[in-house]
Order: sequence, then structure tokens, then C-alpha cells
Amino acid sequence: MKAIILAAGVGRRMRPLTNQTHKTLLPIAGTTILSRLLGSLRDCGVRDICMVTGYRSEELTRAVKDQFPDLNVEFVHNPQYEVTNNVFSMALALESISIDDHILLIESDLIVDPRVMEQIVHTRHDNAALVDHYHPGLDGTVVSVASNDAITQVFPSYLQDDKFDFSDKYKTLNIYRFDKDFTRSTFRQLLSFYSRSIDASGYYELLLGVLIYMRAATVYAEHVHHPWAEVDDPNDLMSAEFEFNPSTRRSTLEHAWGGYWNMPHLDFAFIRNTYFPTPAITAELRANLGALLYNYGSSQAILNRKLSYFESCDESNIFLLNGASQAFPILRGVLAGARALIPTPTFGEYPRIFPDATTYSDTGSIDFAALRAATLDAEVIVIVNPNNPTGTVVRSDDVIELAAAHPDRVFIVDESFIDFSDEPTILPEVEKRGMDNVIILKSMSKCLGVPGLRLGYVYTSHPEVQKRLWSETPIWNVNSIAENFLEVILKHRTALEDSFRRIRSDRAAFAARLEEVPVVERVYASGGDFLLVRLRTGPAETERLADRLMEEHFVHVKDASDKFDDGHGYLRLAVRHPEDNNQLCDLLTTTGP
Repeated sequence: MKAIILAAGVGRRMRPLTNQTHKTLLPIAGTTILSRLLGSLRDCGVRDICMVTGYRSEELTRAVKDQFPDLNVEFVHNPQYEVTNNVFSMALALESISIDDHILLIESDLIVDPRVMEQIVHTRHDNAALVDHYHPGLDGTVVSVASNDAITQVFPSYLQDDKFDFSDKYKTLNIYRFDKDFTRSTFRQLLSFYSRSIDASGYYELLLGVLIYMRAATVYAEHVHHPWAEVDDPNDLMSAEFEFNPSTRRSTLEHAWGGYWNMPHLDFAFIRNTYFPTPAITAELRANLGALLYNYGSSQAILNRKLSYFESCDESNIFLLNGASQAFPILRGVLAGARALIPTPTFGEYPRIFPDATTYSDTGSIDFAALRAATLDAEVIVIVNPNNPTGTVVRSDDVIELAAAHPDRVFIVDESFIDFSDEPTILPEVEKRGMDNVIILKSMSKCLGVPGLRLGYVYTSHPEVQKRLWSETPIWNVNSIAENFLEVILKHRTALEDSFRRIRSDRAAFAARLEEVPVVERVYASGGDFLLVRLRTGPAETERLADRLMEEHFVHVKDASDKFDDGHGYLRLAVRHPEDNNQLCDLLTTTGP
């Protein structure tokens, strides 16, 4: 078997990374794209290779000769690489080599697990293409496949308009196996004629599709079940690194703080409502997407009004934010230097806003009498209800009573997780009493399940905070998609309330399962959509456990050990669907640190 590797292209979409380096020589997971391809071929017993070069051909040729002197590599140069495409490079290769064996055709921007290469080398079909289920983010040719795995149609990118249905299509990996008789007769002749007489800037996939359509060739789909990645642009490098470098997966996620859509994993670290939005809501947003992309969002006053409809409150005291985190610099500016009282442990910006704060202890419960006493020595009191990471809940009536008893103190009440508890929000009572010493802060991403839309708010009649919110917020503060989401969900309050009930039920079942896991010492009672667990291991062993879950199982957990100083390891675990929660419990039982 011989392999043809097409590597003539400039790699324009990879710029600026390819300005001084050939795309196949970019480093990924400790090696290069080229080294992975050639190493996999060698391991499969394929030693005769034709490589079509063009851009930075000398660099590429030198790298191959230096790293793989044991391979029989024939280089075919495409001098027109800047103005031609893969149909011309493929024709050059087939015209230049002796086709006395079956052919593997491989495009050079691929990273594949060695088992993927073995699959195409040992396929039982004369003509075969590696394919995988299509998912958003993939680019290039897709195919339709019959029940016997024969490819029935080929759809290059230019045939995929905005109404194209991907649901039943498969993405080609651009790795093919062709029978020698088919290659040296039908395919070679067609490629040579088309590239030299009709269009040298086309793609061989188009001609392959024509042959399949005319039933002049039968090509079968080989479905891959092991990792692979196509590297078309610089963003693909991070996705490929995540897939092929297990030791850095967890650090990659935790350094990025998001952008996970191209890094598939089971996420127990970031917290969101997994039952909301419903399919009906996402369908309506999808239908509105065109208009939303082409229009500006509303002014802040209108945004506040739309939010007030959802929260059923006075629009003059509520302020929609581009995520609750937008409030923290403003609160820091207004309250800097004030004597503050904050819970410990806690997540969020509160320790950074108030670095010299006094703390009150949350050990799975809060001594409210002690909190009440400590309030006398503070100017600002922070209550996170439920608290993160413990999930501890205090009675909303107690919070109102404490704030009402100290009108000269400022109370910041973070209710980001209140909907998952059995306690009501304090907002109606604060509004009813006109309590201008209370600042309610809420990250709506958690309860509404849309962290990508960045929705949050501040509710307060505190005059200085209101003034700063208006003066420091840009004119277009929230995008049109987030604004439309606020409009759409008004019709779905019942579904939202049902989602909260389902999370509470799943949380109880998840806690019961976790209590049976040998490594778990304690499961904290929680009013949030997460659970804190104390392990029987120390912090170092807990970190190793978190690493292994990601490296071996693509499961991401939040190591919260640094929030405690008792020598135990802690995990904060998001409540997901029951099948996910049970899977994690099984992994915690079987995966040692």
C-alpha cells in the first residue's frame, strides 16, 4: 500500500502561525502534525509515501528526511500551489508515481489516533472513506451514507447553505483508501482531465461525488470511533491539544475559564441549570437569530424594564448587567475601605473587593446569632445565600430582619442560587420596605442555564450604587440575543419552576449516591445546584484525583480544597442529569487519586 499526503497548501487560515512555519510542522501535544501522520503510517506498515509539496517545500522536505530516514518518501512539487487546489496536487501525484498498489490519500492537516490509521489501512472495502458523525464546528465536505455504509452523496462546503440539513450527514476525515485499478484508470484520468482542462482550483471531493452519483464508483464509509482532529485555523490547535494531550486537559480548561464548546467533556465544575432553557425556547431563539445578529440591543432603561417584567419589580431599582461580575468593580469603587464582614469559605469577588474583611464561619451551617453580633463592628455585610461552595442556606426572613435592624449598614445579599433552595428571594420585601441599605446581586446564568449569554443584575435603591451603575455602564451593555432571551422566557415561567424542582430532586438523589462512595467522608446539605463533598484524602491526593478524572475519563470536577485549611480534600460538584451524576459516583468509586 502507498500513501499520498497532500501538503502543498499555504495554510492561509492558520496565519499568522504559518508565516514562518509549514502547517504540518506546528507543535501539538509534544510533536508535530507531520510526525504523527508519518509515525502512524510507519506503525501500520506503510513505508512508500508520495508527498506533494508547495509552500515552504524545502523546510518540509528537510523535516521528513531528518525525522524519517527509514521511509521511502517521494516528493512531488506543485509549483502552482498558490493558485491551485487539492485536485491539481492529487493529479500531479497520480501522474508521478507508479500505481502498483492500493492508495491511501491523506490530507496533511489531520491529527488522528493511531487506531484510526489502522482502521483505514485494514478496511475490507476496496474504496473507503473515514467518516464521523457531523457536529457543529466541523468544516468541509460531508456525505450521506446508506444503510449498507455505501456513500450516496458528497456535499462540498459550497453546497452547504444556511438551510442545509446536517442532521443525517457524516463528516469526512479526508483520509481515503482507493483500489489500485480504480485509481490508475477512472480516478487518475478524471483528475488529470479536470485539473488541466477545466478547473485547477477545484477539489477532488467534487469529482469523487460525481463518480458516486453516476455509479461509476462505490465508496464505503468507515466509521471512526477513536480521537481525531482537523486543524484548519489557530483555534483548532487548542482543541487538538486538549484531545491529544491528556496531561494538560484540566489545566487548559481552568486557564480558559470557558470557551469549552470545542473541548468535549463532562463538566461538574461550572454550575448551571441543566433543565433550562427548554427545547422550545432554544428553537425560538434559533428562529430569531438572523434578526438578532443584524440589530443593536436596546438602551439600558429598556433593558431594565424588560428585566423588571421577569422579576416583577420596580424598574427604577433593578439594573441588568452583562453578567453579575460586572457589578464587582462598581461595588469596589463605592465601598472601598469600608469595614466588611464576609463569609468563609466563599467563592466570588468578595475577598478581592474587601481584602481586609473580617470573616464569619460557614461550616455547613451559619451561626446567625454570631453573625448578628459581628454586624455591630462592620459597615458592609456580605451574605451569600446559598453560599458557594458549601451550599449553606439562611432564612430569608432572618436576612431581612438583620438588614432592617441596621439601616446604617450596607448589606450585599448574593442570591445567585436562591431558586434552587426552599427559601424565597428577599427582593419583594426589600422593595416593599424601601430598604436602600440592601444591594441584591444575582448571576442569572446559574438559574437560567445560559452562562454564555452573561446575564445578571443588581437590585437596589442605594443612591450611590445606582449613580455609579448608570455612569459606568456602556450604552449597549447586553447583546440582542440575551435581550431576546429575557423576552422569550416570560412565556415559560412554569417550565422554569419545574426545572428548579427537578434540580432539587436530582440533588437529593446525587447526595445519597455520593454518601455511598468510599472516598467521600461527608456530603454537605446544599440549597444550590451543586454539592460540596469532603473526601477521606488530603488536598494533594484530591488534586491527583481531579487530574485522573480528566485525563482518563474527560470528566472535570472543581477542586475546592484551597478553600479549607483542615487537611482534607474537597470537591464542589455541579448537579447534572441523573445519568451523569451516577456516572461520576461510579468513577469516584473506581478511580483512585
